[in-house]
Amino acid sequence: MKHNSNNELDLESGKLDKNQERTIPSGRVVKVHNQALLSGLAYCLSSCSMILINKFVLSSYDFSAGISLMFYQNFISVIIVSVLSLLGLISTEPLTWRLVKVWLPVNVIFVGMLITSMYSLKFINVAMVTVLKNVTNVITALGEMYLFKKHHDNRVWAALFLMIISAVTGGITDLTFHAIGYAWQIVNCFLTASYSLTLRKVMDTAKQVTKSGNLNEFSMVLLNNTLSLPLGLLLIFVFNEVDYLMRTPLLRLPSFWLVMTLSGFLGLAISFTSMWFLHQTGATTYSLVGSLNKIPLSIVGILLFKVPTSLENSASIFFGLLAGVIFARAKMREKSQP
Repeated sequence: MKHNSNNELDLESGKLDKNQERTIPSGRVVKVHNQALLSGLAYCLSSCSMILINKFVLSSYDFSAGISLMFYQNFISVIIVSVLSLLGLISTEPLTWRLVKVWLPVNVIFVGMLITSMYSLKFINVAMVTVLKNVTNVITALGEMYLFKKHHDNRVWAALFLMIISAVTGGITDLTFHAIGYAWQIVNCFLTASYSLTLRKVMDTAKQVTKSGNLNEFSMVLLNNTLSLPLGLLLIFVFNEVDYLMRTPLLRLPSFWLVMTLSGFLGLAISFTSMWFLHQTGATTYSLVGSLNKIPLSIVGILLFKVPTSLENSASIFFGLLAGVIFARAKMREKSQP
């Protein structure tokens, strides 16, 4: 891909150019307005819904095959995107071997991120998952500093320190503490940060090996989910989920399949909106908005699943959510400085 200094992608501002225009398949040219805001809202809505329905499947239904759930969700996404592409409603790049080789490292991290999220969510309540995910911001900020030479001011680091404190105190006061669930969540934080940072680096390289020299959001969703299927299928056998699937009566319930299929549609939504949002902004902003999104998600999670909590734990959760807001303000101030 050729780089133009006058129209270079500004990941942190979420803009390509002040008066940028995009061409859609019909050949018309449309101006892009508030793409960062629109993609952020879509990401928030889809990610909230995805976490809640996954928690419902894994805990309320007590479904113990998280890798199979991921596989089904990604399979639904592949089917939908492929059908839309065949109907000419969207355009996608052909999956060439050169593109697959470039994208494979991202996809391995993507699969690991989804699987560890499933395992942690099964054992930890939604509110604590949201607080623990703040650790992702810390890892991402460190990654940006070392990989992209991006330096953050003292306000940002202070906010990140508050996030760590809230995660530790939240774990200590968690009435439903589960060591295995917490271990999976810590691994998930590292993988999520790695995914956003690696995706940012790989995007430009991937565009260079496509036929059109571009890689739109639908192409990335199709690529990610298609490549995840063989790896997911392998892991289903490695973790012996086949035996569980043969024995569980859940697969004979129409209501369960309905919820599973709905989760598949949401899987497509979260894949598309997360890539769209990251493409419009940057890795830290991506993690930042995810932190702010945890405020309504935590409240709904506690009420919906009737999570037992204490005053100390509630204070820790609130402290963690407040740290996310402080982080947001610090990032805004940092961006406004020359």
